[in-house]
Amino acid sequence: MANLFGASLSLVLVVAGVALCIAEAFAPGAHFVVIGVALLAAGLVGVLLPGIATPIVLAVLVFVVGALALWGYRNLELYEGSGRGKTEGSTSLRGAHAVVTERVTSAAGQVRLTEGGGFDPTYAARTLDGADPIEEGADVVVVDPGGGNVLTVAETDGADDIDRELAAGRERAEAESEAETEGEEERA
Repeated sequence: MANLFGASLSLVLVVAGVALCIAEAFAPGAHFVVIGVALLAAGLVGVLLPGIATPIVLAVLVFVVGALALWGYRNLELYEGSGRGKTEGSTSLRGAHAVVTERVTSAAGQVRLTEGGGFDPTYAARTLDGADPIEEGADVVVVDPGGGNVLTVAETDGADDIDRELAAGRERAEAESEAETEGEEERA
């Protein structure tokens, strides 16, 4: 077996793999975990099966286990979680719906996003300038995500964009109908 720094190559791989996995705990984000797992696995094979642990076999093991760890990291989301509540930035919160958890005024309040919002979907919130306070339990929409953790929200009427457009269409049709009725009455 090849020696490196007075120790077997397998033992050096185990120590390097463990060191990288520990470093990942201090700098999360999968910077070290993929190569750390690959080195640790190859080193353990070399320690447990010293008869087949040539430098070429260990190098192939590092490559194969590293490729599998990278594939698992990217596709199975084992390290980062499901990614379900992840936001891409504060602008992605514009138009998001939330429920008021603490009365929202122009100076204080809190909302919980109903979808998205990251790890903790609870945000500090403020009303638009001059708007009435919004009571707890009310449905709101994010008007301005700001740039920090304070959202500007406005109360919704419970209707979505389609409902509002249909209501506006009905109002236009009623106005046209009334105008036609008045025109017919003037002619008669």
